[in-house]
Amino acid sequence: MTDHFLELDDLQIAYRDEGPKDGPVLVLSHALGTDLSLWDGLVPLLPKSLRVLRYDHRGHGNSSVPKAPYGMGALIHDAERLLDSLSLRDTVFLGLSLGGMVAQGLATKRLDLVRGMVLSNTAARISTAAIWQDRIRTVQSEGVEPLVPATMERWFAPRFRQSPEAQHWRAKLSATPPEGWAGCAAAIAGTDFYTTTAALTLPTLAIAGSDDGTTPPDLVRETADLIKGSRFALIRGAGHLPLIEQPQTYADLVSGFLESIGHV
Repeated sequence: MTDHFLELDDLQIAYRDEGPKDGPVLVLSHALGTDLSLWDGLVPLLPKSLRVLRYDHRGHGNSSVPKAPYGMGALIHDAERLLDSLSLRDTVFLGLSLGGMVAQGLATKRLDLVRGMVLSNTAARISTAAIWQDRIRTVQSEGVEPLVPATMERWFAPRFRQSPEAQHWRAKLSATPPEGWAGCAAAIAGTDFYTTTAALTLPTLAIAGSDDGTTPPDLVRETADLIKGSRFALIRGAGHLPLIEQPQTYADLVSGFLESIGHV
């Protein structure tokens, strides 16, 4: 599938638009240190009626790499401009980790664009600003590689870490532009959505992995509990990227949620 590019005055956003153009839209927003290929194994398992839009955050994949730091507002505006450029409304926005923060912010800002959310391995606030600033300093002075071993431990359950799939994502993380990683990490560091997310009422499914060292299940559940009527699902034996470790289980959860809200 060929990537397309949204050319903006300040940025180029790479995206992929698959499925029937008149189908209900599912937007996929990836994690820090990955790119839109994160969803390669998931998309074929989803309902064929969906129009699936996925994109690379600024600083990642084939999108532009502006000078760090980035604000979360800029990442939300990137998603907003992409949806507006394609004249899309009433989407379900599936965001994983960083992408889940973008989902919360976009739903707060533009409820016309988002009728439902899947918040995967994410939270209203992730870690502390001090921890993120320490990691950013490391990446700016030494590159992403020093963070890779600890990140792999948070990303994947122990039994999965030596698999070819995990090693592929290790290489992907290592190849992330340091400026892009640091820029998006700064956005995460500066974000606390507890108050604004608590005001949301749209249909929401939160997904956690039992072995997730970045956003543990209790943190994901705490964020889900902020949203009236949300649902929570735990994937046992999976880490921060459960769609890589257990794609069919993940796809079944997402598809079931979409069916339950009539978005298939």
